[in-house]
Amino acid sequence: MKPDRLLGNWVLLLAFMVFGMTVGGGHARTIGAGFTIQVWRPFMGWIPPHSAADWAYLFGLFQKTALYQSHPITLDQYKALFWPMFLDRCWGRLMALVFLVPFAVFLINGRLRGRRALWMGFIFGLGAFQAAYGWYMVQTGMQPGVLSPPPLWAGPHLASAMLIFFLLVWTGLTFRTPEPAPVAGAAHLRQLTTASAVLIWCTMGFGALVATSNAITVFNTFPTMDGHWLPPGILSLHPVLLNFVQNKATVQFCHRLLATVTALTVLTTVVLGLRMKLNPALRDNFLLLAGLVALQYLLGMTTIVLGSVQLGYVHELNAVLLFAAAIAARHKLRGALPRTTPNPLPVAAE
Repeated sequence: MKPDRLLGNWVLLLAFMVFGMTVGGGHARTIGAGFTIQVWRPFMGWIPPHSAADWAYLFGLFQKTALYQSHPITLDQYKALFWPMFLDRCWGRLMALVFLVPFAVFLINGRLRGRRALWMGFIFGLGAFQAAYGWYMVQTGMQPGVLSPPPLWAGPHLASAMLIFFLLVWTGLTFRTPEPAPVAGAAHLRQLTTASAVLIWCTMGFGALVATSNAITVFNTFPTMDGHWLPPGILSLHPVLLNFVQNKATVQFCHRLLATVTALTVLTTVVLGLRMKLNPALRDNFLLLAGLVALQYLLGMTTIVLGSVQLGYVHELNAVLLFAAAIAARHKLRGALPRTTPNPLPVAAE
């Protein structure tokens, strides 16, 4: 397979747009705008409300939500919440266009074919499912007592978005560099970067549960949880598995534990990597990983101590950047060789 920078840049642009969706969706959640638009118009949703009747219709639907009934707001306040959610949805529609138009062109001119075309079609299908899933999550606002996207919906929503993000970053980098460069004696680093990426993804999933269950409001001390290493009531809900989704103490404890294990794993990987003779690009990648994971852990600690939802939003965005850096490092290590494998010698010209 030949390198194709154009295809690679297109797919990486889509990955960047997934990050943009995280920015918009996270902001909407932070300001409590997740349930503001109770209509889904995949094709006509580009058009914003432009008359008093339009606003009255949308506001009337919002008034049926448990959020409004619990915290009534004025039409002007509703409009302030509406626009961030509207722009986030428009960004999603723009993503679909950025995918479909080049995809059609690449199919017609033969640049994208066979397995490559099927693979990209599969990723688009995942994105379409993600959009539909997000809409059904918004509809939960019509259920009695539901004031924000439920953890059972929001956690998987972020985790699946990050899975799509991973596939796009990996695919884009592979289109640009299809043949892995050999990295002598680095097979252990490949395993450690794989573990790092998986742990980051799992930690982000529990981070979404912390945000959506409002677990940031309890145990605002570090490193202990109000003087306890294991918080009281950690398994108080029944069935037991429900604690890992809705119990604030359990969710925050699991997120803290995973974050610590993840940080130690990433830093161990970085230290071992920097002790080796690596090419400059991979070495810089490890340095970036070190900086991002240190910043991420510091942001996490500060978010807990301050109980700051806004800082938690920044913490979430930095996690995506950390995840991207881990994916990039793992991709560069595709050609990692065991320590016992000698460096490939160049073939003498005859």
